[in-house]
Amino acid sequence: MRRGLTILIGLSLIFLFSSWGFYAHYKIGRLAVYTLPKPMSAFYKSNIEYLTEHAISADKKRYVDSSEGRRHYLNADHYGKDPFKHIPHNWYDAAAKYTADTLDKYGTVPWTIHYNYYRLVRAFKEHDTTAILNTSANLGHYIADAHVPLHLTQNYNGQLTNQTGIHTLWESRLPELFSGNYNYYVGKARYIENPLTEAFKICRSSFKSVDTVLRFERMLNKSFPADKKYEMVLHGKKEVKDYSVAYAAAYHKMLKGMVERRMRAAILTVGSYWYSAWVDAGQPDLNKLIAIPMDNAERAKIQQEEALYKSGKVLVFAK
Repeated sequence: MRRGLTILIGLSLIFLFSSWGFYAHYKIGRLAVYTLPKPMSAFYKSNIEYLTEHAISADKKRYVDSSEGRRHYLNADHYGKDPFKHIPHNWYDAAAKYTADTLDKYGTVPWTIHYNYYRLVRAFKEHDTTAILNTSANLGHYIADAHVPLHLTQNYNGQLTNQTGIHTLWESRLPELFSGNYNYYVGKARYIENPLTEAFKICRSSFKSVDTVLRFERMLNKSFPADKKYEMVLHGKKEVKDYSVAYAAAYHKMLKGMVERRMRAAILTVGSYWYSAWVDAGQPDLNKLIAIPMDNAERAKIQQEEALYKSGKVLVFAK
């Protein structure tokens, strides 16, 4: 019993500080750059390493800001079995119906996306390079989180159904093991007419998959040999107990491409929010902004990476 509790505590700690898994956030934020049109792409490509590195900055804020956590999720099922018929999109209408404290308690990710979108619009209008990059990275992070089904439920880590640890299994372990074989090409960013409506649309789509995510893991757990479920895995420089490759592979197969679909959707949506903010700001000339100069080797690396992305082939990525 003590051994099992240790495993669960360890997995819970991994979850607390790594939504979508740092690996997946890096990849989503980086590949979103390749969805942008030419007037934006040169600036974003020249800053792609900065955007990649800061794709996880919003998670790191949790260490120093106790209010940060609520910005990454929406416990939609608190509001009923069909919550998106009841939750007003406008923050003030929702606060009037449920109180602001209730909204904060059960998560604010759609409104956080909306708020950061207009922060990005303002940054573009002010030609503020630092604000554009930091807000782009943070906005991308929140959008990516909204694409994770377990960010839409009170049972976010399976703690209510004896499945503690499923969060890190779905959004960290599976991408780390299998996302090298995903096809990430999603085409060009599109204009989003209503950023708040779109944020709720993302959340609604993720919420529809919550039952599948939890139910399939329960089914697998009943049939899979208990002594083969976990193994020692190297995370950084430390070995920790994590879900075994065999267990993760079986779960990944049951999900039939769900993780890949959610990552692809996140990549396109992040790029689309960036593009839409730029359009709403009046399409400022980004070539006049400060960009990190690239040498020929760095430029060639990005060209090769973009070519692989567009081909739909396996994209080797390390961070």
